[in-house]
Amino acid sequence: MSQNQDSETFVFRISPLIKITLLSLYVALTVPLPFLSQATNAPLPPMILGVGLGLGAVALYAALTERVMIDDGGIQVSYPVWVPDLFRKGWYLPWAEIKALKPRTTGQGGLVYYFVSNSEKGYLLPMRIVGFAKLVRIVEAKTGIDTTDVRPLSQPWMYLILFGCTILLLLVDAWTISNAIAISS
Repeated sequence: MSQNQDSETFVFRISPLIKITLLSLYVALTVPLPFLSQATNAPLPPMILGVGLGLGAVALYAALTERVMIDDGGIQVSYPVWVPDLFRKGWYLPWAEIKALKPRTTGQGGLVYYFVSNSEKGYLLPMRIVGFAKLVRIVEAKTGIDTTDVRPLSQPWMYLILFGCTILLLLVDAWTISNAIAISS
């Protein structure tokens, strides 16, 4: 999280722990595929598969560049200019337009929150950012909405466990790739 000293602008970014974990998991799940494609003489050439997986990595990284900006006027979710609007569209919501903060259960049983605007449109509250507690305090101060029960979707220890499992998967990947190379030779 960074703060611009000239005005009350705060910028919150996705947690580095979450970024590293998700990017590592993507690598662990996809890196062996071109090698296995070659070893099994799959109909899809390894080079095409590799290019597709590279584009997927860029898309994942783009999604992880989300940033939340808060100023005296409202809250905004945006992405760098290199991320096309068709891929990930940001939004801006003035404080005066926020009518409520409503919880919704996810398909996995978690709880996410949506800002409800005066026009009844929903805007997802970003929950995987560094400084989430501070973001929630600012939202409460700017809107008057009680945020006492608002908690992040997942705790850091969950991502640490996932990262540990990803490391184990990368070790299995190394074994898989070495066997695939031996078979193709």
